[in-house]
Amino acid sequence: MKDIIQRKLIIREAELKDAEALARLRVKTDGETEYMDREEGEGYLSPKDFEELIMTDQKELNNLCLVACDKQEIIGYCRCEGNKLKRLSHQVTFGIVIMKDYWGYGLGRQMIEMIIAWSEEQKIHKINLSVSASNIRAIHLYETYDFQIEGCLKDDKRLRGGEYHDTLLMARFSKKQKIYDNENPPS
Repeated sequence: MKDIIQRKLIIREAELKDAEALARLRVKTDGETEYMDREEGEGYLSPKDFEELIMTDQKELNNLCLVACDKQEIIGYCRCEGNKLKRLSHQVTFGIVIMKDYWGYGLGRQMIEMIIAWSEEQKIHKINLSVSASNIRAIHLYETYDFQIEGCLKDDKRLRGGEYHDTLLMARFSKKQKIYDNENPPS
């Protein structure tokens, strides 16, 4: 994998043509690590399912799906999903997955930076995520970008060997919140 450094890795918004590759990638990455919610093949999303997600994400202002590519191959993706309920419309839920062969090359960092910039443009106050408490590298990365631990779900996941793992709930709050509040003061 040393040649990865010489390659040009790009991150862009997902397009309908990515649906088939995203369906394959999700199955592959679910089988690469126990940090994911699913085991390989569980909760399968077909290419058609991904097409629908991509179309929704392109239509909804508080949704975004990014893909990371090595040449033409999709090697990771992240997604933010907002909420249509007014009381929850100020926040999005964020998830990220990158093929294990590409861990440690800054793709997660770049995606997070893009998500944060996008969320500021969209005036989103809060980005939520959940992460396995044993995924120390990811937790440190999130903390670097001011995500805070809001809670812990004890024994949230049972892995193949019967071992239980906790899940941390983390969130990042917009530093521009006071500006947003002043733009629309309560009546």
